[in-house]
Amino acid sequence: MKITVIYIEASILEHPRVIEICARFPQAQTIICERYTEVFNPKSQNFRLQKSQPALILAAKHKNFVLPTPETYGIGARKNYYFSHMLNCPYDCRYCFLQGMYQSANYVVFINYADYQQAINDLCNQNPTEAIHFFSGYDSDSLAFEPVTKFVDNFLPFFATLPNAWLELRTKSTQIRSLLKQPVLKRAIIAFSLSPDNIVQELEHGAPNLSKRIEAILKLQQQGWLIGLRFDPLIYHPNYKVQYQQLFMQVFQNLNLELLHSVSLGSFRLPEKYFKKIHKLYPQEPLFSTNLIKQQGMITYPQTIESDMQQYCGELLLTYIPADKFFPCTF
Repeated sequence: MKITVIYIEASILEHPRVIEICARFPQAQTIICERYTEVFNPKSQNFRLQKSQPALILAAKHKNFVLPTPETYGIGARKNYYFSHMLNCPYDCRYCFLQGMYQSANYVVFINYADYQQAINDLCNQNPTEAIHFFSGYDSDSLAFEPVTKFVDNFLPFFATLPNAWLELRTKSTQIRSLLKQPVLKRAIIAFSLSPDNIVQELEHGAPNLSKRIEAILKLQQQGWLIGLRFDPLIYHPNYKVQYQQLFMQVFQNLNLELLHSVSLGSFRLPEKYFKKIHKLYPQEPLFSTNLIKQQGMITYPQTIESDMQQYCGELLLTYIPADKFFPCTF
């Protein structure tokens, strides 16, 4: 991972985590700013150009440490929240909504982990008898930047102190060394986003290939970690049935179902505003040239394609897993 420029908010220059991260990139130019938004939010930026060499921005977050998930987002709990210690992702997936959400492709890392932990602790104390699910990986990949952020090293021991808190780490990454070094937390779910090989190659630029992700899953299961499988988004291809047959066969052939926490399935969808912005970034991308429609404010496949894919893949998954582990996504 090459970082040549690091922006640092003036108020956190002496923070131990800032010093530690900067030490990883001794050749990087450092630039002081008052607030990260000065660098991250201006509208005159070129996301596509920045993506080729993103800068790193170290900042402190001051509010909204933990937020409720959308109503349809969850894997069985009644109370669901997400939190983001980082904005943007080192991978370059063409379908990713972050390209439409943010003006900048630079990485933002919020270093004040203790404030996040306090907010999470408060929520757990307010609902002591109820399981609460916390999702990491909504605004970035939970593990891909782990060598820099030490996010897992800091948050797993913290979650171990909360008897009613569940943590999902959503990832495409094979950066699992931190997990393999830690005691297994039975209320943590390592959730891997998975796609057929051709989709990985064509659309998930920079991400580990399918076989490497499966290898990481098996290593984690061997140590006892709970695994989640996220087949989301489903990408249409005239031969999609064969592609997803092969994907599920490859994923499940060596999987330990006793350590499988949950499986989710979701269609390709983007908010219309984000879609328009991403389409401008990649006007030649075949994914955006297919027969897409607007539905409930989202750009997605026509109802017949979407429902056929959901039904076919859902029924196929249920030949591998029990129904109580299956959580189809809707919007």
